[in-house]
Amino acid sequence: MASPETGVLAARARALAVLRIRSTALAVALLPAAVTVVLFAGRASGHLGAGTGWDLARWIVGGLAVLSLLLAALVALVVARARPALSPSVPISEKSAPDLYRLVRDLADRLDVPAPSAIALTPDCDSWLEDRTHRAHGPPRRGTGAARGEARRTPEAPVLVIGSPFLWWMRVAELRALLAPVVAGTGPSAHPDIAAARRFIRGLDAAVAVAARARGPLRALPLRFVGRVARLLLRAGREHATIMERAVAAAASERAQTVDYGLRIVAQEQVGLAYAGWDRLLTRVALPAWRMGRWPSRLDAGVVSALTELSRRDRLANGFASRLGERPACDLLEEPGAIDRAASLLAARLFHGGPAEPGPDWSPVGWGQYPEEVVDRKWRLEAARLHRVLDNLPVTALPAAPPTPAAPAPDPASAPPLSYARSSPRTPADRSPVEHHPAGDRPAGPPSAGPPSADRPEDRPAAPAPGPTLARVIDRLAQDERAGDLVAARLGAEVEREEREEAARQAARGGSAQDATVGVAWGDGMVAEGGLPLFPLQPPRTGRELLADHVTAMVCCAAVDTAGAAPGLDWLDGPALLVDGARRADLGRPVLSLVDDGDAEPLRGWLTTVGVRPEKPVRLV
Repeated sequence: MASPETGVLAARARALAVLRIRSTALAVALLPAAVTVVLFAGRASGHLGAGTGWDLARWIVGGLAVLSLLLAALVALVVARARPALSPSVPISEKSAPDLYRLVRDLADRLDVPAPSAIALTPDCDSWLEDRTHRAHGPPRRGTGAARGEARRTPEAPVLVIGSPFLWWMRVAELRALLAPVVAGTGPSAHPDIAAARRFIRGLDAAVAVAARARGPLRALPLRFVGRVARLLLRAGREHATIMERAVAAAASERAQTVDYGLRIVAQEQVGLAYAGWDRLLTRVALPAWRMGRWPSRLDAGVVSALTELSRRDRLANGFASRLGERPACDLLEEPGAIDRAASLLAARLFHGGPAEPGPDWSPVGWGQYPEEVVDRKWRLEAARLHRVLDNLPVTALPAAPPTPAAPAPDPASAPPLSYARSSPRTPADRSPVEHHPAGDRPAGPPSAGPPSADRPEDRPAAPAPGPTLARVIDRLAQDERAGDLVAARLGAEVEREEREEAARQAARGGSAQDATVGVAWGDGMVAEGGLPLFPLQPPRTGRELLADHVTAMVCCAAVDTAGAAPGLDWLDGPALLVDGARRADLGRPVLSLVDDGDAEPLRGWLTTVGVRPEKPVRLV
């Protein structure tokens, strides 16, 4: 078995290779200046000729030397001043979590490594060490020049970043076993060569980011050159840096073998389970609330409920819920509720792009209020949007009426297929039509008394729009084969427009200044350039997916208003429809049958089983 020192030596060898690349780049930049010095020194000592050719060579090489030094100074200045990217996190002071700091320091003592300088939480299922020694990441240094120089020479340990779901789901002993190999990484991080190589790589990465955000011709041209040089150096040192980090991780893991090795296996199982529950909680539960302008304020507490529900459903996870009787790791925090709230707000900002602080359009919601304030409101807003799209469909989208003979009376079976519940179909040719206009758009003059022209589709009147009923939606999608595609496209355009308006409102709020006030650590330029959300949870929904969601919302509204159903919350699947106190999870297939195939019979059978009356109007917002 290899010792930890073996891994450190391998990492140091790769770090020296990275530093040699830096030295080579510096030598290339200084080479023209060195040649210039040789030429002028040779002229002064008489060892080199004094002819016109030599003088011209001296001045050409001297000009190249000046240009090379200026470009090298530009690259060095940008690399030194660029702020390396930070993982968005919520800093945890020692005053707010003394027990957690004590646990980490005891763990560092057992591993014989330096203790992390600070602790931060991030809304992710991972833990790592992060170097935050760059002067732009810390408070301004005060004191005399000698004191500041001494502070720079004193090495500072990295910051320990812990995934917030771990604190709520894991027990104290499991968290200690999980953090052992992470904390052990502070030993190799303190090595001067490894630390210098990491600073060089992170500086180049930050310089590339600065060059990518350059605006304006005066700034873009020199920064584009800096970006190319930085990318060239990164490609040259990529393999060495990768192997160096692997060697550091191997050394840390080897050192942590002496601390709770058996419990680490159990803790790794909990990591996979926590990741699955956290992903379902974000995508199925939190995302609908974020789209509504509400953010759940206890996401970390919700992951415990989600994983408990998972252990109830899945026999493979049957024994995990029995651990809940032990002391949770969140007891190491003085105020777990406040920290959970801060981590939940940061998760909404990361994965959805919400504002940095609560406001009238961005308010927290508790799990007890989630069904009424999120689920029910979401259904009714989507149902209202669906009916608004149906009301605004052009007349040409309606199915054409078949030609009607003049003498015989029209056969009801040959009437156009579109008819809404409790509304008469379009008027036959021997009766006067009644035009329908949306509210506020009714013409001032009397309606036309003659029949519509069959040669001009735009002269045909639209079908009368009844109240917001589920039957209207079913009839339109089932009997008009063109309606599904058109409604899906209109819904996609409507949702995209609303998202653009929301993004414009968030940009007007000025999120970067708010992030500074709430103490959230960000990387260079992540917020200022409007790059949120940094990690979108889902790709944009297609038109058909939007149509299916809106039809489902309409069905749920009708079930709530006419069948006594209620909105509910499923910890793994998000918004749920409760009928007689039990969740109905069989609605998806009938809705997809209607949306994709135009077959309404499965959905009508489902409505009959539940007792929903589709002809009754529903309440919208």
